[in-house]
Amino acid sequence: MESSKTPFDIAIIGAGIGGLALAIGLLRQNVTYTLYEGASEYAAVGAGVALGPNALRAMDLIDSRFRGLYDSISTGNTSPEKEHSMMEALMIEEGFGEKHGWTGASWGSKHARTSAHRKALLDIMTSLIPLSTVKFNKRVNTLHQEGTRVFITFEDGEVVEADAVVGCDGIKSITRRAVLGATHPDLVEPTYAGRYAYRAIVPMQEAVKIIGCYAPDATMFMGPGASMSVYPISKGTECNVVALKKDNQPWIHKEFTKEVTREEMVGDFNIDSRLVKLLEWAKPLRWSLHHHISTPTYFKNCICILGDSAHASTPFQAAGAAQCLEDALILSRLLGLVQNSIDILNVFKVYDLIRRPRAQHVVQTSIEAGEIFSFSHPEIGNDMKKIVENCNRRFEWIWEHDLEADVKEAEEQFRILTMQGEQID
Repeated sequence: MESSKTPFDIAIIGAGIGGLALAIGLLRQNVTYTLYEGASEYAAVGAGVALGPNALRAMDLIDSRFRGLYDSISTGNTSPEKEHSMMEALMIEEGFGEKHGWTGASWGSKHARTSAHRKALLDIMTSLIPLSTVKFNKRVNTLHQEGTRVFITFEDGEVVEADAVVGCDGIKSITRRAVLGATHPDLVEPTYAGRYAYRAIVPMQEAVKIIGCYAPDATMFMGPGASMSVYPISKGTECNVVALKKDNQPWIHKEFTKEVTREEMVGDFNIDSRLVKLLEWAKPLRWSLHHHISTPTYFKNCICILGDSAHASTPFQAAGAAQCLEDALILSRLLGLVQNSIDILNVFKVYDLIRRPRAQHVVQTSIEAGEIFSFSHPEIGNDMKKIVENCNRRFEWIWEHDLEADVKEAEEQFRILTMQGEQID
């Protein structure tokens, strides 16, 4: 019996982690797509990326080859006894908390901790995607829907059309404006999260010279108004460093980054002298943290948003990349069920139903985590024991989430809507 499935085409905007993961998933589900990227080639923004157990399960469910390739480039903690430690918790002050009797404790899970260099992650992802399905130098100017087709106008003047558009175009998303601009214009732009970061990648040999045994294993140093995390990447040859500073002033700069002097950078922190030496490896560039605190819908008609364009979050739970992968898993599985382009509206409705509550909860809980790691939480303060206890509870619902159940529920909800003949206006 021949399939009644009719061809349809999906336009993916943005070739970051979310867009690439969706492309991999659509290939696996035999769904036709074109991936449009504004840059002239694949490019990674940022340095290290930490992925929890839920991210690894999402990889497996998107395409088992994806997980296999990730395992070949990922890095775990060096110390065998810290294999399952997601983070070692220490104080950022001189002595790392010794004067308070604190010698460190970990939070973690039954799964091994992994991280990778962002470029290495994107390299393995792009290896799974035919170059013929990707178009570079395509920056979106406008999006609009006419009838059942979505029209994309690029800055170079070209206009293309598709049955649906999925915006994976990051925190400054054009697609987000197309989805929310008419009904929630105040929620289109990201909000300054009151934090900025300095970043560095330090050769592991040098990092070990500076902070010793803490460099090869994931460690977070925390204190009043600041935190610093270190973890191994590049198969343990490099140490990723992120120093975060709480900021009570508005971000008044047009760009999300601001150059400062090296003295200003170091002056932002009252920290252990060893961490000052580690910080000196960073470029004196403040990376402002922005997030999307509220997103009332992830779609409008045949346009939807995925990843940071939908739920950009602060990095305190190291969950942003994983949420992109979870989005891509659910959306690719749903699109794989579509028999006719008219069903895409139901796909987006179910995608929103399954993914939005969880992803938005990650955004909200990450705000609280930032308060905890900067000793600003009113009930926890600088009590390191309470912080570790909180983290062991906090991360469980993120890491141990049943993605297989999400897929099953999404597929069932889609079938129900399709059988009922319901569509979205």
